[in-house]
Amino acid sequence: MLGQPIEISSNQNINASVIWMHGLGADGNDFVPVVEMLDLPHIRFILPHAPYRKVTRNNGYEMRAWYDIYGLTPISREDATGINESQLAIEALIAHEIKRGVPANRIVLAGFSQGGAIALHTALRYPQVLAGVLALSTYLPLNSLLAAQKSTANQQTPIFMAHGVDDTVITMETCKASLAILQAQSYRVDWHEYPMAHSVCIEEIADIQQFLNAVLGDLAAE
Repeated sequence: MLGQPIEISSNQNINASVIWMHGLGADGNDFVPVVEMLDLPHIRFILPHAPYRKVTRNNGYEMRAWYDIYGLTPISREDATGINESQLAIEALIAHEIKRGVPANRIVLAGFSQGGAIALHTALRYPQVLAGVLALSTYLPLNSLLAAQKSTANQQTPIFMAHGVDDTVITMETCKASLAILQAQSYRVDWHEYPMAHSVCIEEIADIQQFLNAVLGDLAAE
C-alpha cells in the first residue's frame, strides 16, 4: 500500500499525467527538482513513495523499495511477488487519474532504476493504451514472462529508454539485454546513452522534455 504521493502541476487546466517512480532507497522527493526543470504546463506529475521493505542485497536493511533485490545483478533472482504488488499499486494510481478526468492515453509511466523497472513492467501489461514510458537507468524485470503476459494495447506505446555508459549499479550490458528483448518483440524504443554513472544529466532532462511533449501532443503546450 502506497502513502500519499507528491503531486506537482503548474496550473488547474490538467490534461495529462505522469506517474514517476523513484529508485531503491529514495522516495518521491527524489525527482521533484527534475520535474521542476521540465516546466511542462497542463501536466500533473504524480511522485509516489515505495513502501518500506527489507532488502536482501543490503543485508536485510529496511528501506523504500518497489521489490526485494537478492543478488549483485538485478536479474540473478527476482522478487516476482513484490514486482506484481507494485504493479497493482501503480495501476491503482492510473485508475485514480482516470477517475479525475485524465484518460489512459494521456498518462505516462516513468521511473528511474528500480522505479523504471516497475514502469516498464506495468505499462507493457496494462490493458488500456498509455501515452508512453520513461525507463531511466533501468532494465526489464521478469523478462521471460513478457511474451505471455504483455498487453497488445501497449504494443505500439513509445518507450524512452536511457542509460549511463559508466553505470555500475545496473550495467549497460544488463540494460542492452533488456533493450534487445523489447526490440525483438517489436516495441518502439527510443534509445539514449549519456556520459554518466547511475544518475540523471542535463542532456537527458532536455531529451525527456522533448519526449513528453511529443507523446502528450499539442494539448501539453496549450
